[in-house]
Amino acid sequence: MQQLWLIPTFPLLGFLINGIFGRRLPKQAVNAVAIGSVLLSFVWVLKTLSGLWPIDQPHIERYFTWFESGELSIGFDLAVDRLTAVMLMVVTGVGSLIHVYSIGYMSHEGGYYRFFAYLNLFMFFMLILVLGANFLLLFVGWEGVGLCSFLLIGFYFVKKSATDAGNKAFIVNRIGDFGFSLAMFLVFVTFGSLDFDKVLPQVAGYADTGTITLICLLLMVGAAGKSAQIPLYVWLPDAMEGPTPVSALIHAATMVTAGVYMVARAAPLYQASPAAMEVVAVVGLLTAVMAATIGITQYDIKKVFAYSTVSQLGYMFVAVGVGAYSAGIWHLMTHAFFKAVLFLGAGSVIHALSGEQDMRQMGGLRKKIPITFYSILFASLAIAGFPFTAGYFSKDEILLAAHHHAPWMYWVATITAGMTAFYVFRALFMTFFGKYRGKEHPHESPLVMTAPVGILALLSLFGGFLNVPQWLSPMFPLDGGAHDLTLVAISVAFGLAGIGLAYYMYVLRPELPGQIATSLGGLYTLVYNKYFVDEMYDAAVVKPLISGSRQVLWKGADVGLIDGIVNGVGTVARSVGGVLKLLQSGNIRSYATWVVMGSIIVLVAMGVAGGGK
Repeated sequence: MQQLWLIPTFPLLGFLINGIFGRRLPKQAVNAVAIGSVLLSFVWVLKTLSGLWPIDQPHIERYFTWFESGELSIGFDLAVDRLTAVMLMVVTGVGSLIHVYSIGYMSHEGGYYRFFAYLNLFMFFMLILVLGANFLLLFVGWEGVGLCSFLLIGFYFVKKSATDAGNKAFIVNRIGDFGFSLAMFLVFVTFGSLDFDKVLPQVAGYADTGTITLICLLLMVGAAGKSAQIPLYVWLPDAMEGPTPVSALIHAATMVTAGVYMVARAAPLYQASPAAMEVVAVVGLLTAVMAATIGITQYDIKKVFAYSTVSQLGYMFVAVGVGAYSAGIWHLMTHAFFKAVLFLGAGSVIHALSGEQDMRQMGGLRKKIPITFYSILFASLAIAGFPFTAGYFSKDEILLAAHHHAPWMYWVATITAGMTAFYVFRALFMTFFGKYRGKEHPHESPLVMTAPVGILALLSLFGGFLNVPQWLSPMFPLDGGAHDLTLVAISVAFGLAGIGLAYYMYVLRPELPGQIATSLGGLYTLVYNKYFVDEMYDAAVVKPLISGSRQVLWKGADVGLIDGIVNGVGTVARSVGGVLKLLQSGNIRSYATWVVMGSIIVLVAMGVAGGGK
């Protein structure tokens, strides 16, 4: 046995130690526990993968029966295969670097120990999600990372905007998780198990494609919530209220990619339902386009990268939706590199400007914070698909797969890639070029922040040479089609055109964007306000629910009916008691009068009864 249980246990111990004793520990001890636990997990992953190499077959370790009820038996079972190996390296490797970065970024924040305890708890649940050998254990990790996301987004709990964002993330994810729950129930009813190694081999011989399609669509509902796809994407941009390392770890490199991982893990189910796969691909493409257009108009540097994350997740869903699972996972990995750099680099900019996030208050920073500038530049080239950077390889693999499936998808995705290059370099040029427009005195971040960003920036340049599709080919066979250089050249040209247009508009002609925004009028207002989707949700869902809860459930059912019955019974009892208490006056003459009157009434009654006979 490889003792897989140790991989998630190390971060769990870090959470328990800092969570219980962190308030009384010095920062150095908190750092040692938090970062040491994640590094130990990373080392154990390396040890495990080297011991299982080349991982031709899944390695499953069964520890104990978690619970048993009738025909349902759920074991606490952990498994490693080639897909798990990629995810483990991303989660623990990138996660370790972000933990180190957090030492510098959070050094002056209150609740220091609490922040690292939450990060460690998140790592524990994310590793359970990745290692789980059945749907239910995956779901435990799935729910756990949702809880940690709520805690970390709302970390600055004295800010209403932060607590609102945490609540929004939690509620929207619960909607998606309801779909996941229904999918699990249907999987058990259909296949009699929730274990991957028992369910997935049965799919090929199962004739009821309607049931398979329903399972896949319900799983996609869960994936849309966790991975911020239409219509459940609205929580992720607001999640930027959390500390920047949270944005890098949870909302770029790990948690939001859980939906992509889950679809890839359930690939045999999706392969049996072309209709469900088409839904996945179309939803991903629509999400990529919509988020890219919104990203063009935003001025908050973290919001720009947030919408970029939503868009790139859309690309990943396009990949798994057209059957290119290995390309989707490849982009998941490269995205973890360059998007972590963009968020952490944005954090360094914000740190340098004492909290400023509006790019209109930046400019000219490339000479003041050069390490941050070059790191963001490398990551921007990668996300734009500049030749031979990490994003170039994985993005073009997705575009080629999309063209093979449906040429129109390739063209829409390629145009979106051009928009991606434009808005990312728009952010770069607004932040680092031109004249400085702010009031603060910028300063470069300390080594503890720049070193992790630098490592990730190098991975953004060269990480694409890690040929993930080749590594995953035993699980997801390669298509074997010709690598069309013309299609690659077209996508690269769109990326370069996006970069060139951004340079022209924001460096050579900085007055031009304002003129274009004015000329577009209502269209610009629509996109700038994110198509008013949040406002529509508020009007159609949130306000009716609140109003209905207040008027019907509270004032009608609770106050009017329940309290009315209880208070009515009390009122009647009090009234009857008020009459009866007059009989207990304590006056002897009154008592004698009542006795005489009672006697007369009895005699009259007896007389009436006797006369009747």
